[in-house]
Amino acid sequence: MDNPQPIIVKRISRKADAHHGGSWKIAFADFAIAMMAFFLVMWLVTVATPEQLKMVSAYFKDPINFDGGSPHPIDLGGSPTPAPQRTLNELESGREQLPEPQEQLEPMVPAQPEVDELPDKMELRELDLLLQELQNKIDTEPVLQRFRDQILMEFTLEGLRIQIVDAENRPMFASGSPELQPYFEEILLTLADTIAKVPKSISISGHTDAMPYTGRRDYGNWELSTQRANAARRTLLVAGYPEQQIARVVGYADSALFDADNPLNPINRRIDIVVMNKRAEQDMRRQAGAERTQSGSAQADPAAAPTEQTPEAAVPEEASPSAPPAPELVPPAEELPDTPAPERPRNLFDDDSQPLELSL
Repeated sequence: MDNPQPIIVKRISRKADAHHGGSWKIAFADFAIAMMAFFLVMWLVTVATPEQLKMVSAYFKDPINFDGGSPHPIDLGGSPTPAPQRTLNELESGREQLPEPQEQLEPMVPAQPEVDELPDKMELRELDLLLQELQNKIDTEPVLQRFRDQILMEFTLEGLRIQIVDAENRPMFASGSPELQPYFEEILLTLADTIAKVPKSISISGHTDAMPYTGRRDYGNWELSTQRANAARRTLLVAGYPEQQIARVVGYADSALFDADNPLNPINRRIDIVVMNKRAEQDMRRQAGAERTQSGSAQADPAAAPTEQTPEAAVPEEASPSAPPAPELVPPAEELPDTPAPERPRNLFDDDSQPLELSL
């Protein structure tokens, strides 16, 4: 108590820190603009044609003497012309007529070949999407994954062709029979709904190998291949495929071998399903119409109809002096037989004097 410690009070004055500024924001904005410009240049380089890249390179090599582009800042495809010295009002007041233009601009109409090729390109794109969808389904469906090696797809002049071929240990049909194996039916049932998404006609064809059929005398590979193609058609109909989109079912026997070097290869036994393009479908219908017209004209051929008698043929033979004498059909009276000829039965319209007796 005698030596009290002094009480020390410290007063700290707090002052706000000075403002550091926003220079980092400016730097970040510059960096973002630079990155945007960089990606914009990269995109332009990617989409530019080789001719445009050559012109850009020539400009940066010698900007002063560059003569590869348009000298005008805004180039709309033509050259600007100076404005006329007189206005339309001045011409009307002076009763003058405007000079006719030397050349008239033609309307921008696309060339005819480009217009004709546009539907073909769209159709090819549609078939390409169908091919990709079928490939994805083969890769994902467990039913189709086992038979991936037996399902072949390719583009032909007729359209998209889907070939389902035989394997040595997995034939699609029973031997020498049009009866489908159960796993081949599963393949067709699984593919049918995907093929039906494209509203196009299909052609189904059957093929066999070169092994001759010996089961029946009046039955061969032609009949067998046709019945197998028809069996595939019936399976597609069971799966819900539209019947009006099946345009053709045909059998080729061994006339179109897949492996021509080995005619007995099991891969030659196959079923082809062609998703036809418009051109192939029109050619098929035109050919069918020509055959129908030809068969109809053959039936109506005037040579097959009975010929009418001409005036020359109606002239009696004795009227022609050069014609040989006709043989006598009636024998002379002395050569007639003694037996009387049988009387012809008369009817009610016979005109003779003898009464007709009716027996009731």
